[in-house]
Amino acid sequence: MSESVTVAESPAQDTHLPDTTPDGRPLGGTLMEMKNITLRFGGVVAIKDISFDIREGEIRAIIGPNGAGKSSMLNVINGFYHPQEGEIWFRGERRRAMKPHQIAHLGIARTFQNIALFKGMSTLDNIMTGRFTHMKASLLSQVIWHGKAAREEEENREKVERIIDFLEIQAIRKTPVGRLPYGLQKRVELGRALVAEPSLLLLDEPMAGMNVEEKEDMSRFILDVNEEFGTTIALIEHDMGVVMDISDRVVVLDYGRKIGDGNPDEVRSNQAVIDAYLGVPNDDD
Repeated sequence: MSESVTVAESPAQDTHLPDTTPDGRPLGGTLMEMKNITLRFGGVVAIKDISFDIREGEIRAIIGPNGAGKSSMLNVINGFYHPQEGEIWFRGERRRAMKPHQIAHLGIARTFQNIALFKGMSTLDNIMTGRFTHMKASLLSQVIWHGKAAREEEENREKVERIIDFLEIQAIRKTPVGRLPYGLQKRVELGRALVAEPSLLLLDEPMAGMNVEEKEDMSRFILDVNEEFGTTIALIEHDMGVVMDISDRVVVLDYGRKIGDGNPDEVRSNQAVIDAYLGVPNDDD
């Protein structure tokens, strides 16, 4: 059976959705909606009947203990996995069976839990690969670097240089990424996703393996991407301090099911979330 994209009427919007983030920034409409998503691997149910939405302009966190289904959900969003049940809506259109490169052309980019860079290539060239969705010139014109291909190359390099400046990595632009410390490699991977100019940016554990200073830098860049570029962000992160500081809304998964959804204060005080993930506060502390 060939893969297809199904377009249908947008589902009815919830009139009770908040108009602003907890800090008062305005939110747009529903950018993406996951409706009753179930994902199985043989007899193992990784995600069971999960529904949540992502609003335009927000930072939406997906949290939960190991094995909760967080990365599986992110893989469903960007087309690595196809759920057996449920619907995915993006910008008012229902889509099915789309491959990752098709998802990228829709304006969805991501980083990975395990860094996926070309270690022998420079920072500049790695970030340049993120422009593939904007490369329209034919292969022949790219080879001879003439006309449209030359103009396209110049435009793409300008975009890349802007992101390099934004992420403050000018000093390593020509350095092979395999020689870079872990925190800088994470920043390069973020840059590669950003040059795609996504409307929705998926970040899979962007702080994993970082020290305190590196986490502070990455948190600042994520907030700046959201505020300066207007990019909607969905992220998986285990550092609860980071999640509660930078997220507008949080959805909590446990054993493939949703157990909580709301702003950071609501999630922090949700007893089911405390029992399953955050832990019970000690009255003596």
